[in-house]
Amino acid sequence: MTVVSLQSKTRPIEAERPPMRLVASDAPDSLSGLDDNARFRSIVMPHIDEAYRLAHWLTGNRTDAEDVVQDASMRAFRAIRSYAGGSARSWVLSIVRNTAYSWLHKNRPAAVVNVEDLESVELEQANPGDRDGDNPEAVLIAKADADQLRTAIAALPPVFRETLVLRDIEGLDYREIAQATDVPIGTVMSRLARARHRLIATLTGER
Repeated sequence: MTVVSLQSKTRPIEAERPPMRLVASDAPDSLSGLDDNARFRSIVMPHIDEAYRLAHWLTGNRTDAEDVVQDASMRAFRAIRSYAGGSARSWVLSIVRNTAYSWLHKNRPAAVVNVEDLESVELEQANPGDRDGDNPEAVLIAKADADQLRTAIAALPPVFRETLVLRDIEGLDYREIAQATDVPIGTVMSRLARARHRLIATLTGER
């Protein structure tokens, strides 16, 4: 199964760190003897770059993204004992996502699209045959100019944008995205399909 690779074109920050390893699914056992600071370093810090990139895509600028990540980090620290294993990356990004939406509702309410409205569009327009793979959409996205691509992604509604970013830029699988966004896997697939369709329409100038 092929994932559209946007990573080399769309990173919103200049410097990148080497990839970090995920916390193993039995992390609570291995962390049981650690204090909260040590747990935070083991669970949250390996994913802080991904947290910042997601916040940057959702807020649109560096300063606001830093504020979101700082607030999300505080929330994660306070909730660190509630981490019950599984994907630490999904757990961290879920907190970042929720923090970003809280920030958007407070500071830019007009930028937040009604999720229920989008869900109705998805149900009407989703194509059951949409899947990751070698298709004309994937080829066109891969060949798009980097600046044009970033602009097109930034223009997507937030719930579509986050799904595209988590899948095609950060490389999360459907289950991890479902956990991070708190929706069923089917909804993740539908949103990803709609995001790619909208992206293609923008890149090709279609209405």
